[in-house]
Amino acid sequence: MSVLDIHDMTVAYHRRPVLWDVDLVLEEPRLVGVLGPNGAGKSTLVKAVLGLAPMAHGTVRVFGEPVERVRKRIGYVPQRESVDWDFPVSVLDVVLMGTYGRLGWCRRPGPRERQLARECLAKVGMEDFERRQIGQLSGGQQQRTFLARALAQQADLYFMDEPMAGVDAATEHAIFTLLGELRKAGKTVVVVHHDLRTVEQYFDYVVLLNMRVVAAGPTNGAFTADTLRRTYGGRLSMLEAVGDAVEARERA
Repeated sequence: MSVLDIHDMTVAYHRRPVLWDVDLVLEEPRLVGVLGPNGAGKSTLVKAVLGLAPMAHGTVRVFGEPVERVRKRIGYVPQRESVDWDFPVSVLDVVLMGTYGRLGWCRRPGPRERQLARECLAKVGMEDFERRQIGQLSGGQQQRTFLARALAQQADLYFMDEPMAGVDAATEHAIFTLLGELRKAGKTVVVVHHDLRTVEQYFDYVVLLNMRVVAAGPTNGAFTADTLRRTYGGRLSMLEAVGDAVEARERA
């Protein structure tokens, strides 16, 4: 039984294809980086898997089931731009939202859920901010809060849409240390990522995407100078140093 099985996924906005004939299978727990240029469909891929963007064609199975049947086993960290940071809610309240799926609509979070939420805040270094309104946080603190909410879901498969955007180096390192711990615990984490310089450091599996899947596989085999060129359309200036480093690794 696969963790994630996407078959023939096509997504279009206003009849314009954004993703085309995407096939992707994750057979075992992985820390996956989804890479590609702006407009490649990375965020759309995540949203389509979660049912937040309509598919024109294709199927998605998670742990062998339709997403609706296993939603409790899936955690999601959206892009910061998609969140209303002025909403009058505290950091602890946001993290408690991660417990709602397992509680159901008829139960309210109790002492057990509050303890779990505080433990998740401690894991991301936010235990001293539980009473703070989310709009009063820095970008890195906001990302840590939503990561804590995802942890509170106690999921088996996580999707994170550019969780490193707008965070400092210390926050990025802390987040990826935690993601590595999730991976060791048998979880699968799928991360939309933009910094090619850190791919080999952070991920054991990559998906290179530009409307279609250009390459997918273990990082040391799929993250190559050739697949980078085919994904990003040539040797762009931003790829020079990364491409040179990858080529050196391939020659070694």
